[in-house]
Amino acid sequence: MHIDARELENNSIIEGDICIVGAGAAGISIALDWMDSPYKVILLEGGGFEYDDKVQELYAGKTTGQKYFPLKSARLHYFGGTTGHWAGMCAPFDPIDFKKRDWVPNSGWPISKKDLDPFYAKANKILKLGPYNYEYEYWYNELPNLTAFPLDDKVVWNKIWQYSQARYGDLYKKDIVESKNIHLYTYANAVDIKADDNISNVKEVIVKNYAGKTHKVKAKHFVMACGTIQNARMLLASNSQAPQGLGNDNDLVGRYFQEHLEVASAELWLVKPFSTNLYSWEYGVTKASAELAITEEIQTKEKILNGTASLTPLSLAKYQKPRMETWQNSDPRKSLENMFANWDEAAEKAKVEKGNIERAFQLNTRIEQAPNPSSRITLGGEKDELGVRRANLHWELTALDKYSVRKIYQILGQQLGIAGIGRIRLNEFLRDPNDNTFPDSTNGGWHHMGTTRMANDPKKGVVDSNCQVHGISNLFIAGAACYPTSGAPNPTLTLTALSLRLSDYLKNKMI
Repeated sequence: MHIDARELENNSIIEGDICIVGAGAAGISIALDWMDSPYKVILLEGGGFEYDDKVQELYAGKTTGQKYFPLKSARLHYFGGTTGHWAGMCAPFDPIDFKKRDWVPNSGWPISKKDLDPFYAKANKILKLGPYNYEYEYWYNELPNLTAFPLDDKVVWNKIWQYSQARYGDLYKKDIVESKNIHLYTYANAVDIKADDNISNVKEVIVKNYAGKTHKVKAKHFVMACGTIQNARMLLASNSQAPQGLGNDNDLVGRYFQEHLEVASAELWLVKPFSTNLYSWEYGVTKASAELAITEEIQTKEKILNGTASLTPLSLAKYQKPRMETWQNSDPRKSLENMFANWDEAAEKAKVEKGNIERAFQLNTRIEQAPNPSSRITLGGEKDELGVRRANLHWELTALDKYSVRKIYQILGQQLGIAGIGRIRLNEFLRDPNDNTFPDSTNGGWHHMGTTRMANDPKKGVVDSNCQVHGISNLFIAGAACYPTSGAPNPTLTLTALSLRLSDYLKNKMI
């Protein structure tokens, strides 16, 4: 069922059993999981079914620290959320990502990969992926010509990715709108969360829109699924009862913002041509490919973060514009189109160049960011047009981030040399071991994580292992905001699995 909140009588009261705030990957995945249940599910979306620049402007905010994309462009604000312009790269986190690592400050999840495995399998289906199997041996038999570099698998392994073409707005709109128990309210922007006098139970969420309407939403349980930045913003802005914000007794809401660092780091020159089909990727076509990763044993030995390296032929890479520049467009819908247009143009130009396309590659890093409390979301002084203070991002990297990138390529270079495959040449910004800075051209992956981190100790996290906000019995956070660490893979598959695990927990509470 669909209701346009602009058409409701002002000050309407909306009631249900569970209220999900946000209709992106996390929120829609949870709603689908409650389809045809005996419970009334309220699904709130701040935008409509199409892009609206005025609604998108509500996401604008300032950035400081390491150069970052405009916040207005960083997430799409309509039904389906940022799945409307994602590249579809999916892989599960590795077992080491969940572990406490003594060389990674503030690492360690209160759950393990085994706790997520059943929900990863369900998430694969929602994302319209292949089987929940990310082993190289499986895909080697499934797809032709996926030949790996002959490297020591005790040091370097092939991290497999599957590619989703799921655009939730198109894929699941009909299911949600026609559902009898899912009540989708569009143009219903959450602006405040009201709790009881003890701030131990949420009573209602206040929503507004540009039509000048204000409504109250009441439910037994509330799930914030607005995305990593907006979840933190909403908790911080709900400060009429708790001056520091809801769930923020220990000043943790908004802290530990994490991204995946994506940066061109080195060149690989092969001794002779070698099939790199396993490491190739074509948007909208490739079912599975691999990136080079460092084993858990070597990560532990060298005390580095988890990351991967991908290959791009130099004859293609030299035509590409830096992505940070590509995404300065004021219209976020055009950003992905511009990026892939650059790729398509580069590919066409590369076709006419013979040269070293089979032997020379740019190596691009995708690596987790070390959890850093100074990398954070705060509220700015400026308010948006609905009266909510805007989110500001301070993105701050550490020496461990830079050390890990450099060490990954030293390890890869050694292994490629031992195997007689080729040589690696570090890019200039990695050559000085005493320089811990990153160039402005360093990209994030648009992968926002960590601002309401998970920990069973409320002094170390905002939510517990079931994604419940500490101290508030019926308020939950869905999505990558709950990640204590960010792993190497893109976050959508894991955030979907974690959201489905939360959904399962809520179902048990409702019984």
